[in-house]
Amino acid sequence: MKKSLGANTLIVPTPVWCVGSYDKDGTPNIMTIAWGGICCSKPPCMTISLRKATYTFGNIMERKAYTINVPSDRHVKEADYFGLKSGRTVNKFKETGLTPVKSELVDAPYVEEFPMVVECKVIHHFEIGLHTQFVGEILDIKIDESMLNKEGKPDIEKIRPLIFSPGVQQYHGIGEYIGDAFKIGKKASNQS
Repeated sequence: MKKSLGANTLIVPTPVWCVGSYDKDGTPNIMTIAWGGICCSKPPCMTISLRKATYTFGNIMERKAYTINVPSDRHVKEADYFGLKSGRTVNKFKETGLTPVKSELVDAPYVEEFPMVVECKVIHHFEIGLHTQFVGEILDIKIDESMLNKEGKPDIEKIRPLIFSPGVQQYHGIGEYIGDAFKIGKKASNQS
């Protein structure tokens, strides 16, 4: 029997993504979020949702761009720190010693040390309630070559991304390989 937990934001897992932006003076900023995901395949787009009160919200509204930086489990301390402090009062890149890199495609920085980066140009934003959802068209994905599989695609076991459990506010790593998508399900049917 399932227990009702009511209408809330307890879906698991959620991503741990660090959003890169520049402020009005060109200072690089980074913020950790958990509300986001892919929302369209053509054009390739992803969404992030931010509260208006965040420094990053104003940066993105002004610059119309952001990067999604995927930290590995090796950078859990830095990713958590990025969500604890505001770019209004502290330069998070300087405080953590991580390197901001200026994107050549969008007006936003990315984190050199993180294995995977998605560069997005804002094409829509929607006020939903407490949060505003930004839809960013993906202009490029950059990934450390050592994080690719033999087919040249991102290898989740090499990247070792963080995931977040909102209900208990905990970070977790990814589990082991279970099966191939769009193949393993064929074994679920009695007709196979």
